[in-house]
Amino acid sequence: MYFASGSDLSHIGQGYRWSNFSVSGNILTNSFRYSNCPEINIYMLKAISFIFAVLLGAVFPSHAVAEYFNNLEGNPGLRSASALIINADGRIIYGKDIDTVRPIASITKMMTAMVILDSGVDMDEKITVTKADRDLVKLTGSRLKYGASLSRREMLLISVMASENRAAAVLGRTFPGGMEEFLKQMNKKAAQLGMSNSHFADPAGLKVENTSTARDLAKMVTAAQAYPLINQASTSTRIEVRPYAKRGPLIYGNTNRLLKNASWDIALSKTGYIKEAGRCLVMRVKIAGEWVSIVLLNSFGKLTPFGDSNRLRKWMLSQG
Repeated sequence: MYFASGSDLSHIGQGYRWSNFSVSGNILTNSFRYSNCPEINIYMLKAISFIFAVLLGAVFPSHAVAEYFNNLEGNPGLRSASALIINADGRIIYGKDIDTVRPIASITKMMTAMVILDSGVDMDEKITVTKADRDLVKLTGSRLKYGASLSRREMLLISVMASENRAAAVLGRTFPGGMEEFLKQMNKKAAQLGMSNSHFADPAGLKVENTSTARDLAKMVTAAQAYPLINQASTSTRIEVRPYAKRGPLIYGNTNRLLKNASWDIALSKTGYIKEAGRCLVMRVKIAGEWVSIVLLNSFGKLTPFGDSNRLRKWMLSQG
């Protein structure tokens, strides 16, 4: 597929300027300025518009995106136990065991972020880590030691981006009404989204009782698209925070390695892992010009979700 980019068309006096115009795929590349003669300008503009329309029609015919992934044949050979890919309209492009209820690990943090943002709490308020935020389930560690203080926004960012468990715990504990109310709101949100086979038991996803299905998680991914901060957090590759007054910064990186791959266009993502859940990954990505949501659950092996993502995309593109 090909897309126009870098165009700048503006009216200047009686002429027009179109600078740094390009179409990817080496169809057309140009950079010029129109003269101040309006008759020539109008003629050139019409001519170029016609050529451009013909090119787009040939390369990207009407309804091509909507029909691009219809009736795909074969099998992508995925190693994840459950897998689902849907288009922007919710149509299933590929599904594998999509209604089996499974632990979802840190995919949970996407729901945590939505509940925080829905509540209207002050995102600039400083919240501080205490002993109440330590992980007594999996006994995981954290670089956020007791006394570490960050804004609620920063806690959300590192929770989603770097899957920082203690940051997610702080978000739940400092919620109006406390952790009990927070969990209530998580499950209420799930019900509102139609996630009828999902349950949330803690804000970090450490408990095995955080469960869902591939079908339900696709609904959650669709809902999360509407939150700019979640999109930002889940696709940022690096963030620097200063939780300690007299120490240097902490640098966090994104847990989704596909974000560093230029061939992927990712708008939303979240990874997850506990032993009972295996490796999990949800994403919203653009493939061949079409936005799709991908859900992969219970993958065996650290790199399997990323390998399955690449296998899915290759399978889809090979039949387009």
